[in-house]
Amino acid sequence: MPPSVTAKLEQNKYSPTKHPKFFCKSSNQDDYLIDAPVSVGDGFSFSGGKYSDQPSSSDEWLKQGKWVKAHRVGGSGVEAKDPIFGLTMGASSQASKDVFRWFCVESGSLDSPPVILIHGFPSQSYSYRKALPVLSKNYRAIAFDWLGFGFSDKPQAGYGFNYTLDEFVYSLESFIDEVTTREVSLVVQGYFSTAVVKYARKRPEKIKNLILLNPPLTPEHAKLPSTLSVFSNFLLGEIFSQDPLRASDKPLTSCGPYKMKEDDAMVYRRPYLTSGSSGFALNAISRAMKKELKGYAEEMRTSLMNKNWKIPTTVCWGQRDRWLSYEGVEDFCKSSGHKLVELPMAGHHVQEDCGEELGGIISRIISKSALF
Repeated sequence: MPPSVTAKLEQNKYSPTKHPKFFCKSSNQDDYLIDAPVSVGDGFSFSGGKYSDQPSSSDEWLKQGKWVKAHRVGGSGVEAKDPIFGLTMGASSQASKDVFRWFCVESGSLDSPPVILIHGFPSQSYSYRKALPVLSKNYRAIAFDWLGFGFSDKPQAGYGFNYTLDEFVYSLESFIDEVTTREVSLVVQGYFSTAVVKYARKRPEKIKNLILLNPPLTPEHAKLPSTLSVFSNFLLGEIFSQDPLRASDKPLTSCGPYKMKEDDAMVYRRPYLTSGSSGFALNAISRAMKKELKGYAEEMRTSLMNKNWKIPTTVCWGQRDRWLSYEGVEDFCKSSGHKLVELPMAGHHVQEDCGEELGGIISRIISKSALF
C-alpha cells in the first residue's frame, strides 16, 4: 500500500462470508501517516503544542455550530468546588441554572431525514467534520458534543451531573427529543455505543437505523485501555487530565495508525487549554466507565443478540484499531444477523480516519441501496 491512498474504493459484493470493504482516501499526502509504527501513533507530530488568539480551525468549527438546551440540571444548585483543594470553581465547571447546553453542528435541510452522529470516548463532534458534507446531500446530519466533551457544558461531577452511563442514556433521550420529533438514524462510535444501544432499547419506535462504529462487542472489549483508565486514578488522573497532550493527543492517536495535522489537533486540545473543567469531566467519565463498562457491554451484547431486536443494525469496523481486537467481531455479527462493513485502513476512530468514505457508507445503509 503506497504512503498516500488515493481516491480508491474497493467494493465487494455482500455475502454471508464476504463483507464489504472500503479503503480510506487522502486528498493530501500529508494528512495522514499510514502504517505508522506504534511509537508514532502514540502522539501527534509536535512537541509542546501551541495556542494563540489568531483565527484557528476551532474558531471556524465554533462558527458552524450552535448550542441546544436539553436535559434538566439535577443536584442542589450549590456552586461546584475543586475536588482537590475545595476552592469554588470557575463558570465553565458550574452547571447551567436550569437546562444543560449542548454544542452541535448541523448540515443539510431541515426537511430531510435526520441522522445523529455520536462521538466516542474521548473525542468530539469535530471527528465527523468530513462525514457531514457527504451526508448533508440527502439528510439532516447533526453531530453533537456529549456533556463533558468538546464545547458542551462540563459541570463538575456531583453538581448536577455525575457522568454515569445511565445519565448519558437519559440525557441523550432529552437531546434527541429536543432536536427532532421524527424517527432518526443513529451513528455512534466506540464505548458510548453501550449507552446508545440502551437508549435504542428504551425507545425503539424512535430509531430507523443504528450504525455502530467499533463498539465493544466481545467480553475482551469490556475493559478500558490503559491510555484511558489512567484518568480514573486518584491524584495522578487529576494531573494527567489537565495535560492536553495526555488528555487529548495520546488517546486520539494511540488507538490507530495515523497522526493528525496540527490544525485538527488544536481543535481537540482547545477545551483542555482553556479550562480545567474538561479535565475534571474526563476524570469523572473515566471512573464511571471503568466501573460500569463491563455490565453495560454485556447488556448491549444481550440486546443485540435478542431475537426480538427489530432495529436495523450495522457494525462498521476499522480493522487497525489498537484498542479493540477484531477477533470475535465477525462471529458476533453472523450470530446476531447484523450487517458488517470492514474498513481495513481505519483505526478505532473510524470517522476521523475515513470520514468521507464513512459518510457514503452511512448514506447507503440508510437508503438501503444495492450495497447490501
